Amino acid sequence: MEHSKHSFHNLDSFIGLGRLGGLALSPDGTKLVTTLSELSEDGTKYESALWSLDPKGEEPARRLTFGEHGESQPQFTANGDLLFVAKRSSKEDAKAEGWILPVAGGEARSVISHPAGVQSLRICQQSPQTIVLRASAFSRAKDLDAEAALRTGRKDKKVSAILHTGYPVRYWDEDLGPSTPHYYTGSLPGLQDATSTQLTDLTPGIGANLEDTSYDVASNGSFLVTEWQVPEGRASSAPGVMRIDLHTGAHEMLLAPDDTYEYTLGKISPDSTQLAYARWERSTADTAPVFELWLMDLADGATHRIAAGWDRWVNDLQWVPNGRSLLLTADDNGHAPVFHLSLYNDKITRLTDDGAYTDLAISSDSRTAYALRSSYLYPAEPVAIDLAHTGDLEPGEFAALTELRSPVSRPALPGTLTEVSATAEDGSSIRAWLALPATASAADKAPLLLWIHGGPLGSWNAWSWRWSPWLLVAQGYAVLLPDPALSTGYGQEFIQRGWGRWGQEPYTDLLAITDAAEARPDIDETRTAAMGGSFGGYMANWVAGHTDRFKAIVTHASLWALEGFGKTTDAAFYWTREMSPEMREQNSPHHSVGSIVTPMLVIHGDKDYRVPIGEGLRLWYELLADSGLPQKEDGSTEHQFLYFPDENHWVLSPQHAKIWYQVVTEFLSQKVLGNAPQELPELLG
Repeated sequence: MEHSKHSFHNLDSFIGLGRLGGLALSPDGTKLVTTLSELSEDGTKYESALWSLDPKGEEPARRLTFGEHGESQPQFTANGDLLFVAKRSSKEDAKAEGWILPVAGGEARSVISHPAGVQSLRICQQSPQTIVLRASAFSRAKDLDAEAALRTGRKDKKVSAILHTGYPVRYWDEDLGPSTPHYYTGSLPGLQDATSTQLTDLTPGIGANLEDTSYDVASNGSFLVTEWQVPEGRASSAPGVMRIDLHTGAHEMLLAPDDTYEYTLGKISPDSTQLAYARWERSTADTAPVFELWLMDLADGATHRIAAGWDRWVNDLQWVPNGRSLLLTADDNGHAPVFHLSLYNDKITRLTDDGAYTDLAISSDSRTAYALRSSYLYPAEPVAIDLAHTGDLEPGEFAALTELRSPVSRPALPGTLTEVSATAEDGSSIRAWLALPATASAADKAPLLLWIHGGPLGSWNAWSWRWSPWLLVAQGYAVLLPDPALSTGYGQEFIQRGWGRWGQEPYTDLLAITDAAEARPDIDETRTAAMGGSFGGYMANWVAGHTDRFKAIVTHASLWALEGFGKTTDAAFYWTREMSPEMREQNSPHHSVGSIVTPMLVIHGDKDYRVPIGEGLRLWYELLADSGLPQKEDGSTEHQFLYFPDENHWVLSPQHAKIWYQVVTEFLSQKVLGNAPQELPELLG
């Protein structure tokens, strides 16, 4: 699938690029499946389909499914049938169901359904008849018939009211309740007719214990383990790990959170006898959370720490099928490589050089791992990693890598990528990616855009369709992507140095790395702007109130007044713990509104529950009323507010993302480049 080299110069071409996500490997290692999302015919959404990849990298990718509403979450049964989740009914209120595509050929058929729709499915390789389903259910519904009737009644009577007795009540862009997530188990061979599916609820009568949790199912089909939100009183909760027997439904809390630790789920070993998991030392106002990797013997509950000398936070974890080691991914100095952890000698070996890796899948013979790899040079693409010689790698050597044939091609970039480094005020080393226009030179200097990442615990290290520097590079800007204090991939101390000090080290790090970029001969230090989203938006606001060095500031989904944010966000208990009254007072950008003299573009979505719309509304009002660049008596202003009534924290729909970039580039064109105003997108009215 080829695309024009001008994909980044044309927003319609850019939003039309296909995007890969997820991998599933068959038990015999001969089939590898990914999901490709492509723009719908009307250009209003992305529709996904399953594609087959050749694990050897020889044959071209082949499309497997053609459902009208798309397919996702592929996985293989023990005999090679492909299980996936899809909506295939033409009804307006159609729900996602579990479908099987037979390995012997023929059409896919629905094998499992639920009145609320299937959220996810798991199949047990050593017990191929056993399936685990996750779906939402009402507490008062005694069976699935009652569940369906209650949902129909609320829909027909247009009732959306939710009565809460606990916290939280919202999550990202979702209103929680009145139904909550449940686990069910069933027998796959008997599920020929979706209307006669027999499911057993493994979690009857629970509350919100499974909100925002992940789970894993033992390959022998006897139990699952899941994160479990444990209420703590005073509107707080913390995750532990619960074991649920698939035959009896019995629950056993394996790891209960306490005042010091909380737990997030890793994975069950291939022989179903051990659990790899994360233990987190809980954060306080003064101390950042500390990540630790642990193993539990599921027979006697004995635990011990692994990789104790490794100072990185794990993003993904998979057992190697032989049970003797783990594969991990973790942020590391501007990359997110794959690491091998031997459980014999606790040795960590880095297997890959550059790029960021996700969606690990490992062959049953433990000799090959498959992953999606991306970087700022290319979007996600499938690769195979040779594990056969892991123990023989010398320092600085990496495993052999094979690029597989993808259903999409790499888009041609409008520039080049390099790195910039600097020394912080406290002597710490800081680094950044710098994306440059192809024409940038001492004779043709590029204006500079400082783009600050969110999180704040994160790193610029992987391709992003939503936050693409290349769209700005195509407009002639050099885009600086720094990892200041609080960024992951540089060790615990690098996080700690910015903890509770948002307006100090993270801010001075950003100025130091910007100084280093501006010292380059191909950068025009007189034409600069700063931009960020979420925590990056917070930092953009802080920058605006503490320096006038930038010509423009773009702040997306940003924190403005920390006191208000901390109590209205969707996880107030977390931010209350992290933000002491002193921290909020010392680091809230709104205190410096009178010092803002730089034109600002404020962007916010009304369905953003993580950084509620009130932050954007207050920022907008105070910019116009109280800033050093207030609204004039004739009603005109240098500032702008781009508001999305039905978008969330990220602004994800294709046409809104397009408008987002159109408005941002036009704002920067006027304020940074000094160009005359151009006509805004017609659909803005």
